[in-house]
Amino acid sequence: MTDRHLVLLRHAKSAWDAPDLPDHARPLAERGQRAGAAMRRWLEQGRVPRPDLILCSDAVRAVQTLALVHPAWRADPPPLALRGDLYAFAPGPLLAALTALPQAVGTVLLIGHNPALEELAEGLIAGGDPVARGRLQAKFPTAALAHLTLTGATWADLGSGRCDLAAFIRPADLI
Repeated sequence: MTDRHLVLLRHAKSAWDAPDLPDHARPLAERGQRAGAAMRRWLEQGRVPRPDLILCSDAVRAVQTLALVHPAWRADPPPLALRGDLYAFAPGPLLAALTALPQAVGTVLLIGHNPALEELAEGLIAGGDPVARGRLQAKFPTAALAHLTLTGATWADLGSGRCDLAAFIRPADLI
């Protein structure tokens, strides 16, 4: 059985200049656009395996974040799925989507929201890079990316303490 890679990307910073706009419809702020572009440049360096699948919340800010990072794989764009169930603020729906993945998927990129992503990552991680783990536990900021590995198991086995943290990258690390 091979390693599986789970890449969690929190949507970039959203704009709050239209207070009457529903949360689901909030776009990215200029700061978020810069952070998303920085994350794309980091991904273009091949620091994580190319996703076999991208799962993305259908919220506007998540879709706009996807549009910023997706060109990292312009030569071989991964398939993607926009999903309403990933517009979630608790980890349960995210874990359900991941444990249902086909076994042919070796690497998945999931673009979503906090606190769901942070709680999911913290619950899945058993070990890995201690410095990265300390930064993740301190805060999972907008446009941050966590790369988790699941060794010798299937997606259906994904659960508490089953992953190691390979990397945690924040926009502040790149800009």
